[in-house]
Amino acid sequence: MIPYGKHEVTQSDIDALVKVLKNEPLTQGNQVPTFEVELTKYVRAKYAVATSSATAALHLTLLSMGVTSSDIVWTSGISFVASANCALYCNAKIDFVDINLNTVNICSEALAVKLKHASINRQLPKVLVVVHMAGQSCDMEEISKICRPYEVEIVEDASHAIGAKYRDSLVGSCKYSSATVFSFHPVKIITSGEGGAILTNNSDIFQKAQRLRTHGINKEKEFFHEESHGEWYYEQTNLGYNYRMSDIHAALAASQLKRLDAYITSRKKIAGIYDRHINWQKYDKTLTQSHNISANHLYIIRTKPKAGKSNSMMFSELRQAGIGVQKHYIPIYKHPYFKKISNGNFSLPNCEDYYENCISIPIYPTLSEEDQFYVIETLNNL
Repeated sequence: MIPYGKHEVTQSDIDALVKVLKNEPLTQGNQVPTFEVELTKYVRAKYAVATSSATAALHLTLLSMGVTSSDIVWTSGISFVASANCALYCNAKIDFVDINLNTVNICSEALAVKLKHASINRQLPKVLVVVHMAGQSCDMEEISKICRPYEVEIVEDASHAIGAKYRDSLVGSCKYSSATVFSFHPVKIITSGEGGAILTNNSDIFQKAQRLRTHGINKEKEFFHEESHGEWYYEQTNLGYNYRMSDIHAALAASQLKRLDAYITSRKKIAGIYDRHINWQKYDKTLTQSHNISANHLYIIRTKPKAGKSNSMMFSELRQAGIGVQKHYIPIYKHPYFKKISNGNFSLPNCEDYYENCISIPIYPTLSEEDQFYVIETLNNL
């Protein structure tokens, strides 16, 4: 089976891990701070907080921004459930914005209309979590302009988009947002095994997230509430979580970060071959905006209803042909849990049109030319 995505582990990755295993602390050593510094240098943000997962990073980000049970958070209807769950972990309400069918990112026009209605009804969100779907940045400048009059803060769920660019800035620089979250899951652009990170230019978010990821514990004397009992003394000042990244995971992530640009180049080349050789009379293509450089985490095509076969039939035939296609994603609000909390009376037309027709086909740096052309040939012959 040719998978839709696949990580690569090189000898340099193995050497970095062995060095930590033999010589260094496995957790709370120097590897995590070193990786955080390298991340901030790469994306040109002030601060980074490495975490055990991107889900943990999203949760910490909202907590650090003060999201509580009295707040509402909005996100894209098309994403992995973590983009919505992070709000529910804070006991906030969650709502969804429709997508642009061409980019599969949040639709600016739909967002503007929804915010206007929410303002009239006094149901404005505290935070909008935008999702950079498949590795392409949302139109952050436009979204920022739309949100600013309503004082809605923006968080970028860039789990697909490390290495991507929006206009003249790397995703993660937080030029138009309060914070950005990356994922280092094994099918993402680079991996730490499991892991994530928060990037921000806001010192308050940074300090709160740092403390919350380690049980809410503070070890710095200047922030003590009581007089220190000795060199061992520390205080729990908040209800926090064990959301730390281990030094083993950080060593792998730091090693992979050195190859990030090469991975983006490889993915761009593979996407270009698909662009040129797939029969676009049979399929619709997800478009990249001219001012963006996508990380090409996913390559998503859409089947046309008039093709004669249903999307599910084509999906099955591709799987039977040994091509590990996938759907990214089921609209979040269609899951039974979200139907339950919303009474099941929710619908976004573009999200549902997209879900009916989307298929993610293989893209990863070690995909061979032979396998890629087999995928293309199979698609074109269906």
